[in-house]
Amino acid sequence: MRRLSCSNVMPVVSDPVRARSLIRAKLEKPSTFLRSRMPNIKVFSGTSHPDLAQRIVDRLGIDLGKVVTKKFSNLETCVEIGESVRGEDVYIVQSGSGEVNDNLMELLIMINACKIASASRVTAVIPCFPYARQDKKDKSRAPISAKLVANMLSVAGADHIITMDLHASQIQGFFDIPVDNLYAEPAVLKWIKENIIEWRNSIIVSPDAGGAKRVTSIADRLNVEFALIHKERKKANEVASMVLVGDVKDRVAILVDDMADTCGTICHAAEKLLEAGATKVYAILTHGIFSGPAISRINNACFEAVVVTNTIPQEQHMKDCPRIQCIDVSMMFAEAVRRTHNGESVSYLFSNVPY
Repeated sequence: MRRLSCSNVMPVVSDPVRARSLIRAKLEKPSTFLRSRMPNIKVFSGTSHPDLAQRIVDRLGIDLGKVVTKKFSNLETCVEIGESVRGEDVYIVQSGSGEVNDNLMELLIMINACKIASASRVTAVIPCFPYARQDKKDKSRAPISAKLVANMLSVAGADHIITMDLHASQIQGFFDIPVDNLYAEPAVLKWIKENIIEWRNSIIVSPDAGGAKRVTSIADRLNVEFALIHKERKKANEVASMVLVGDVKDRVAILVDDMADTCGTICHAAEKLLEAGATKVYAILTHGIFSGPAISRINNACFEAVVVTNTIPQEQHMKDCPRIQCIDVSMMFAEAVRRTHNGESVSYLFSNVPY
């Protein structure tokens, strides 16, 4: 039988005045009480996505750890952890976006700094995993860069990885440490039901054959049909031809993919769907990278909306393109952190959105 810790139990107070003051203190300063239930935890943020890290700690009811990151004149990254982490369960939030190489190096240094400062466990929370598209040797002399990143994280001292919608699930096998790959699917389903009135007459479309498993899962849970688009590439970020497999006539087409970079694929796919008779086209993406001509392409395309999660900062993208909408997934990462810290299962998050 599991023994309850005294710190987890609210004390019985006979004096009603003192009892009311305790309740008032709990309402005014929930972080104190949550910290008593979640001792020995520290959450630090890198510079890639401080807003997401702040949302995570707000959800957990704790304060963000103190850390200073700066660069020397020769552009070397310097990290100073501003508080003790000895014996603590440390979580470092850093997304693979923006200046990817600098942010990756910053994450590695932060992990190592906490590890050699005697942290009991260091977990890297990486909403968008860097170099995830370089996950296989598809031509001679091609690097498997995702494996290299996995090795670097392990050598730096990471004990655990939390990420979302890896480009390929086999990336988890590149690690010899636990990896929790969360799915944006529950949040996507919730958004579709709340924002697309005609979702029962929709069809879920994958812009490439690799996403077939993702769209079939969503289509099954919505009880609608699915289609996919077969594409051929001449070279990276350039699509040569597309063939639609499935009937989208007189239906709302919902394109679903794990990431969009230059957006050439989803914009061509949207044109193909309208030519095939779709009434409206939505795009739902987990990681909206939107580099190069992406924003101008979306502005000139025929989307009703392009929906992304906030695994990557989207404030500037939403200002530049009114069609871009954002799904907040901070509660999923916060719940994953809480469950990991308390030694609970995170499989609930694979099919549910925590409230």
